[in-house]
Parts: sequence; C-alpha cells; structure tokens
Amino acid sequence: MGVDIPKVNYTGAIREITFGSSNQVTIGGETCYPFHIFEGEMPNPPKIAMEVYDSPPDDWPETAIEPFRDVIHDPVAWAKKCIHTYGAEIICLQLASTDPNGKNLSAEAATDITKRLSDSIEVPLIVWGCEDADKDAETLRSVCEACDGRNLLIGPVQEGNYTKLGAAAIAYKHVVISTSRIDVNLAKQLNILLGNLGVPDGQIAMDPTTGGLGYGIEYTYTIIERMRMAALVQEDERLGFPIVCNLAKEVWKVKEVRIPESEDPKLGDLNKRGVMMEAMTSTLLLLAGTDLLVMRHPEAIALTQDFIAQMRH
Repeated sequence: MGVDIPKVNYTGAIREITFGSSNQVTIGGETCYPFHIFEGEMPNPPKIAMEVYDSPPDDWPETAIEPFRDVIHDPVAWAKKCIHTYGAEIICLQLASTDPNGKNLSAEAATDITKRLSDSIEVPLIVWGCEDADKDAETLRSVCEACDGRNLLIGPVQEGNYTKLGAAAIAYKHVVISTSRIDVNLAKQLNILLGNLGVPDGQIAMDPTTGGLGYGIEYTYTIIERMRMAALVQEDERLGFPIVCNLAKEVWKVKEVRIPESEDPKLGDLNKRGVMMEAMTSTLLLLAGTDLLVMRHPEAIALTQDFIAQMRH
C-alpha cells in the first residue's frame, strides 16, 4: 500500500545572485526548505569559500596554521594554494588588519593587497572587512573602485555604512552582503534600506552573523530558519535573498580548539577537534538554509562537501 508523504506548498522563492567575472558562481534560487528536494528545487548547491587573510594571523591554533604554513605570509600565494591544492571554487579575503583597534592597516594598503590578489586568481572573490562600520566604509569603497568589473561580493554592509557601500556597489557593479546582528527584523529593515537606495535585488546577499558550535549557533540557526520560512511560505520578498555565513573565524577562536589533550583528555585529539567543530558548525548552517559558507580547514571543507553531495542525492 502506497503512502502519500505530506508536502509543504511553497509560494515564495529565494533569489539567485551571481558574482565573479571570468568564472562566475550562482547561489540561491531555492523553491523549498534546505535539501527538501522532494518538495521543490535547489538548482544551485550551497558553495564554500576558503578564507585568506591580508597578513599572517597571530591568534590561530597550530591545527589551522599547518595546511598554510608555507604561504601564510603572502595572501596571493595563499589564495593560489587554496585553489590549486585544495580545489577552492571561491576565495574570501579577510581584511582583518584594517581594524582600527588592531594593526589599523590603511585603506590604500588593503586595496593594493585586494587588487593584487584579484588580478592573480580566476575564481570569484569575496572581500570581508574588519567589521568596523567607518573603516569598512572607507576601505571597501576603495576596493570597489579598484576592482571595477570584477563583480566582487563585498561585506559586511551594515546599517552604519550601507549608504556609502551601497552606492559603491551600484557604481562599480558589485554584490553587497547585508549584515545584521542575529535579528530577522533588523535584517529585513537593512534590505529595505538597500533597496530604497537603489541597490538591485540581484546584488544583495544576507549575513545574519553566526557563532561557532556551542557559542551561539542555536540563535543563528533559528534566525536563518525563520528567514527561510518568511521568504518561502509567507512570500516576504525582503528576506528572500541568499545567505552567507562567515563561520571559520568564529569556530577557531573558541577555547575547545586550543586546549591541549593533556589538560582535558575527554576533549579528544586536538588536531581533529577543531576540524570536527568547523564541519559540524557548517552542517548546522546548511540545514538551516545557508547558501555560501566561508571556511578554513581543508579537512572540514571536505567533510562539508561530502555532506552536501549526499543530501542532494
């Protein structure tokens, strides 16, 4: 006897966005909940970007440094290793050194690094600022101009700088990452503001911000889930954008990826621990509805790619 499986009737859809120049990537386009391909379509599988930093990080555990030890002083070489050795489809340049409370790298220097890296790779590029609204407005606006025609993904674009960065995205044809602090209403409001400014819907992605496993991931999961419900079932067009999660830096800063096994044996192998925490965080974000993950460790990425492949078949 056959069984009729109950199905949700989705009346909304997630917009597609395409970024990159010579080799473009498209994310979004879903007409169903994450991996519910028995109810709708996921025409574009979730994508993973490998992160590269503008200067050698001084706060990474050894497990995260090891795969990149030979290139960690050169962002261009680092990006090329991610592409040619680890098969990265997308690179995310983290401009962490521009933080005014840190190294305070100038906008000009950050732009020079970004332009050199952009000119040296063929895969699409994400450029992520330091999350200081004023400094990012200066830096990312300069990057937008210098990389005119590269169709970058630029973020985080926040309420404090959306007018400047939105205008730059319009002028130089880049995609903005609309970033809000784990709140559905704030995310929707910022998307409305960007639309009122004139940023086309095809040039907007969303970042709800995230925490690592055990450090706020449940809040992020709930917010992404609610965004997807609003877009797909309630037809809320201002929440129907692809979702980007910059998760690696949140995972690899927690104490559990640093504590030696000798100090707490029950935590298990230190070299495997961070990899598993990153992979588990990415898996949860995918199940919530994320379209693009920014990740770090090649082994965690391989595990996540395998999960995506199995869930789509």
